[in-house]
This record gives sequence, structure tokens and C-alpha cells, in this order.
Amino acid sequence: MPKESYFKNYFSIINTALNSIHADKLIDISSLIEKTVKSKNKIIFVGNGGSASIASHLTVDCINAAKIKSINFNDPSILTCFANDYGYENWVDKALECYADPGDLVILISSSGQSKNMIVGANKAKSMDVNIVTLSGFSSENPLRQLGDANLWVDSKSYNAVEMTHHIWLLAIVDYIIEKNRGV
Repeated sequence: MPKESYFKNYFSIINTALNSIHADKLIDISSLIEKTVKSKNKIIFVGNGGSASIASHLTVDCINAAKIKSINFNDPSILTCFANDYGYENWVDKALECYADPGDLVILISSSGQSKNMIVGANKAKSMDVNIVTLSGFSSENPLRQLGDANLWVDSKSYNAVEMTHHIWLLAIVDYIIEKNRGV
């Protein structure tokens, strides 16, 4: 395959993934975020690997650009403490137990939707009256996708396509909230 064709095809796949969501779903999630902000609660972003990087970026943009109280669990000391003491599959559960309050919103990001720690965390959030948004890909029947109050799913088995789509969708939501608050 010629180099130009590879990249044209690659970007076409990403474009298709980005445009696969109806804007109403993104608006619904922005409404959940705004409801959380109005009740003086916080947004909690959680992910593994590349999704943890997305969680970090979104936390920074929410805090700095959108003035939304947000946190993420990317501190190696917290992760390794909870994973060591409670098992890796339970670290999100334990982090939510320590940091989440009823009325908060947790955004769980897992490319496959199969990450046991995210599934256990979603169940913990439900038990704590914490609202849940999930972002996943791969199988439309993945277990994480079944647990959110709102769920964004990418029809792809490519980690990079799924992660880039999640990232852009979430950044678009933050930018939408910023513009909406400016009255634009």
C-alpha cells in the first residue's frame, strides 16, 4: 500500500469513528457535567494506560479552561498502594470509596470495556450514588457499556482509533461547555 493511501485510509477510519455519534449523546453528557457542577460536586476521570493519559488531559482542561472541579487517579503512589493492598481489579473501587461523594460524576474510560477495575469501579459508583459515564470500544456488548448512566461507544477494535475518538469526544464536550458558558 502506498504511504499516501495508508494515511488517507487511517484518517478516514478516525473520521468515521468521530462522526459515528449523534450530537445529542454529547449534549446529554455535557448536561450531566453541568448538573454536577451546579450541585457543587466534582468530576472524576479514570482510565488505564492511554486512557489514563486522556483522564489527565481532561482533568486539566476541566479545571483550567472550564473552571470545573475535577480529579483523576494517576498518582503512582495511590495506584500502587491500592493495587497492592486490595488487588488491581479493586483499585478504582477503593479510590472512589476514598474520594467520591454522592452526586459526583465518574467518567470511566476503557478501550475494550473489559477492564475489570473499571467494571468494579462502576459498580462501586452505583452503590455510592455517583453518576457514571463510560467510554469504550471493541464489542458493543462489552460489560462496562452496560453500567453507565450515559455511554459512548466506538465501533472499532483498534486501540488508537478508540482512544483518539474518546479523547476528541471528551474535549469537544469541554469546549461545548466553555462556549455555552460564554454565551456563544
